[in-house]
Amino acid sequence: MARVLIVEDNADLAAGIEYNLSLEGYETCIAEDGRRALTVAEQWVPDLILLDLMLPELDGYQVLQTLRGRGIKTPVVILTARAEEADKVRGFRLDADQYVTKPFGVLELLERVRALLRRTARDSGASAPTTLRFGDVVVETSSRLVTRGGSPCALTPKAYELLLALVRRSGAVATRNELLKEVWGYSAFVTTRTVDSHVAELRRKIEKDAANPRHVLTVWKVGYRFER
Repeated sequence: MARVLIVEDNADLAAGIEYNLSLEGYETCIAEDGRRALTVAEQWVPDLILLDLMLPELDGYQVLQTLRGRGIKTPVVILTARAEEADKVRGFRLDADQYVTKPFGVLELLERVRALLRRTARDSGASAPTTLRFGDVVVETSSRLVTRGGSPCALTPKAYELLLALVRRSGAVATRNELLKEVWGYSAFVTTRTVDSHVAELRRKIEKDAANPRHVLTVWKVGYRFER
């Protein structure tokens, strides 16, 4: 499930974009100002960013320049009412991938998102890392094989997906609700206690001492944080 960060200070427009992306199966997050956008882009790690130019705190150009300056190469689609050629050129020079002028049609936007994500997947497929290492744990994502100290760890499918969800947020806090949405899709048959029970399973399999974990840490009353 691809992640799309929507950076838009118009709450109605942001909600409309989020609704339509959700219908297509995308995981979404909204940032209503430039500073929040930078924080979410670094911690949530989206697959694509829809970026408005006219934002509080930092404008879209500043956000894009900062992202690229920090080495974040996430594809960016600029959304703006500015139709002047000079504005488009400035965005492309800052390494924007596409430029959509408001007002735009939902179908057009969805198709641009699909096309850009397909292109990104093709470009990165050959070089995407397939091995993750932390401590004495090795995760082979291509085969879903997890070992600790050279011995296989028999993780359930959900425990494996939970591990990857935590690793993707390495160093950042993941709430139980965020993990529920990403791993279980908010099924009516699971609760936040489901996350806790799978974390306990994960710790038994990958931690040297499950009672004193080194990698999957509890953040009291919030959720969990992964540390390498």
